[in-house]
Amino acid sequence: MPNRLATESSPYLRQHKDNPVAWWPWGAAAFAEARRLDKPVFISIGYAACHWCHVMAHESFEHEDTARLMNELFVNIKIDREERPDVDAIYMNAIMVQGEGGGWPLSAFCLPDGRPYFLGTYFPREAKFGRESFRDFLGAMAQAFKSRRADAEDNALQLADGLNRLDAHYRRGAASADRTRLGDSLLITVGKTVAERCDAKYGGVGTQPKFPSPSMHDLLARAGRFPFGDAARTAFLAWARGMAEGGIYDHLGGGFARYSVDARWLVPHFEKMLYDQGQLLGIYGTVHAMTAGPDRARAAEIIAETVGFLDRELSDPAGGLWSSLDADSEGEEGKFYVWTPSELRAVLGPMNAIVFAAAYGVTEQGNFEHATSVLSRVTPRTSDAEEAQLAELRAR
Repeated sequence: MPNRLATESSPYLRQHKDNPVAWWPWGAAAFAEARRLDKPVFISIGYAACHWCHVMAHESFEHEDTARLMNELFVNIKIDREERPDVDAIYMNAIMVQGEGGGWPLSAFCLPDGRPYFLGTYFPREAKFGRESFRDFLGAMAQAFKSRRADAEDNALQLADGLNRLDAHYRRGAASADRTRLGDSLLITVGKTVAERCDAKYGGVGTQPKFPSPSMHDLLARAGRFPFGDAARTAFLAWARGMAEGGIYDHLGGGFARYSVDARWLVPHFEKMLYDQGQLLGIYGTVHAMTAGPDRARAAEIIAETVGFLDRELSDPAGGLWSSLDADSEGEEGKFYVWTPSELRAVLGPMNAIVFAAAYGVTEQGNFEHATSVLSRVTPRTSDAEEAQLAELRAR
């Protein structure tokens, strides 16, 4: 069975061109084949910078035994969510209708016409993390289609009904938004409600993982401009400070990672997305406009460094910007971004390494895997001279 991804325009799809899986690109031909063979369809959706997409590919899609099972039981489709966000949105909404948390890789088990009857995300090669092995799950999903087809079709019908109801809800909301301007009093009320949900210690909404959520962050800023918006303003600035000093921000290269795996914004999921940088530039532009002193100066630094990152790392010489930067370096998540004290000494020298490690939390024990440290600002910002020294060390 041939793999049909070699001639695709998507770099992500071409990453899978040598898999022993008989991948099809999204399109009518794949579903025609599924109907001809009366086979279920397995759809895997990911993107080039996605760490867990790479993990699942290495663990499962590159192995002959797993590929043989996939090819025997399913017609297999690979989708780049950055190339087909419309298709990704359908299946992502479906997994939420199913009651699961979404994410990538997104794995959909579908009827021959593409309607999903079950969805998941990452499946390990061997059973772990409380999840069945991918091979076992493939067998179970194929058996459900073959032996309990009525149940599979009923699940697909329920998911389709849920998607239709969700779409109707969105359409009603859009129609209402066209007719109604968000009034100042409502904005203040919503801002206060969001502020009450924010983490007073570290900033941001929720516990872990924590996402930048620029639209919610912006809502706090807008509500914080009103006379009774103090709570929203406080929450907005705490959120911005938490991200600016945490490991979610790249203190050497500029730019923000996609999210933090902990409540402190310390350890990031290391890929960097273009859409996050664009929105967060706006957030820190707002910080710069509404503050003075250290907050204003720090916002200016972040804006300059993030624009520098975009120009240096995501700009294509032929024009345009790349959509993301991979989390992995040399096959390891985050290896490019983490440090040990000995690595600092090799670059900065013994005395400067002590100063830098104290400011950015680099220890012998580390705060990440293999006794390495993600850089985060752990000491308060003090004199201009000390900040200038740290800036010079960062530039090395």
